[in-house]
Amino acid sequence: MNRVLYRLVGLAILLAAVLPSASAVAQKPGGILRITHRDSPASMSIHEEGTISVVLPMMGVFNNLVVFDQHARQNSLDGIVPDLATSWKWSDDGKTLTFALQKGVAWHDGKPFTAADVKCTFDLLAGKAPENFKVNFRKGWYANVESVTANGELEAIFKLKAPQPALLALLASGFTPIYPCHVPPARMRQAPVGTGPFKFVEYKSNQTIKVTRNPNYWKPGRPYLDGIEYTIIANRSTAILSFVSGKHDVTFPYEITVPLVGDIKAQMPSAICDISPMNVAANLLMNPVPPFDDLEMRRAVAMSIDRKAFVDILTQGKGDTGGAMQPLPEGRWGLPEAELRALPGYDPDVAKSRDKARAVMAAHGYGQDKRLKLKLSTRNLPTYRDASVILISQLKEIWIDAELQLVETAQWVPKLIRRDYQFGLSQVGNGVDDPDQNYPENYACGSRTYMDYCNKEIDAMIAAQSAERDQDKRRKIAWEIDRKLTQEAVRPMIYYMRGGTCWRPEVKNMTIMVNSIFNGWRMEDVWLDR
Repeated sequence: MNRVLYRLVGLAILLAAVLPSASAVAQKPGGILRITHRDSPASMSIHEEGTISVVLPMMGVFNNLVVFDQHARQNSLDGIVPDLATSWKWSDDGKTLTFALQKGVAWHDGKPFTAADVKCTFDLLAGKAPENFKVNFRKGWYANVESVTANGELEAIFKLKAPQPALLALLASGFTPIYPCHVPPARMRQAPVGTGPFKFVEYKSNQTIKVTRNPNYWKPGRPYLDGIEYTIIANRSTAILSFVSGKHDVTFPYEITVPLVGDIKAQMPSAICDISPMNVAANLLMNPVPPFDDLEMRRAVAMSIDRKAFVDILTQGKGDTGGAMQPLPEGRWGLPEAELRALPGYDPDVAKSRDKARAVMAAHGYGQDKRLKLKLSTRNLPTYRDASVILISQLKEIWIDAELQLVETAQWVPKLIRRDYQFGLSQVGNGVDDPDQNYPENYACGSRTYMDYCNKEIDAMIAAQSAERDQDKRRKIAWEIDRKLTQEAVRPMIYYMRGGTCWRPEVKNMTIMVNSIFNGWRMEDVWLDR
């Protein structure tokens, strides 16, 4: 008996050595992946847009120099892998980063990719190109980059003004594709050309976005899919019905609320649904004109918020509360809970906080018989609208009556940039879970705080943490920045969202990330088992 057993074990080991693994033979090429899409973006240019509505369908059209591991749930510096770059090296002083580039990569129109394209991309981001972006959302990400040069065709060199270890994390984001030199920005908005696994086919506003397999992709054997079709369905209930009925394979990522995930599972038990933390927070925007030019008034509003109510109602208790950085443990830089509770508006005793808020309002002349009336602007999407309704009911507790003003997606960010609002409920979605992205983009002088906030002390601290190579020391500086921003009621965070994504069991090899909604959509490894 033992002799037979040993022979069987030996045969199993031999077969394992000579035969491909089950996962390798299981992948099936072909098929069109069908995904619901929530709205019509203003353009298809990732560099000129600030929303997952563009990154989701377009990330697979492009490549980055480096990218976050597409199958790691949490983004981190340790999880960055090569893409158009084969390797990279820092200088001893931390101020020069050199990339060796892939050889033989072609753009979708057949022209060769070279280091010149890397230089052109970062000239565009710096605003130094002959024809620049119409809107340059991420110029601030690369303010520390002094220059990018091409050394021949296969080496790109980044010269920095100061050391910045986390630059690699910014480069790995889905927001940092490399663009071609020979295609002007205007064309990239309408018909983008990339080097990625999928080629752009068409975008019909309020109808569809389509991409097709790149047969000449430089990564052999990828992608598995023949293409991806995104059907724009603005009504969330209609989109869910379309998924449950089998017309679509995947729901728009993170868009399904926790209660609705339960409804989907009840109607379609075979569906695979993931409820993930998101580096996205509903937050308040207070235009710093009277009465919100007064810090005490802004703090009063922040202290009126019952954050637990938002979490309980909108996420069935699964959401999180945090400061400027995504809370622990999914976020890597969030304030510890004990420190957060000591800040204005985070005391679990909401009644006590509201008493303090009403005292401030009374000192400024407001009361039950003299209420502050204003318009609350928000983006016309379900997750924005739902939170706005709760906020309006809570503001009444401190004598603020808000009228809801809905703004269509294409007009939302331009409206904020113009500061054409009194009071707003927005969402801040960080492309990278790192202080080097969030703080310079959303809080530094000249950044897109949408309230023209400027504090030179904060700017100095942002620069200090960025250059700090000791990660423990850097974390302490980042926490101090978070405390100061919260104390000054700069874009108070209401709650960090959790969003559901559902897909049919035939969809394989798709990873939902927990500390950025923007970085996991290359889709080159996704396949369909049908």
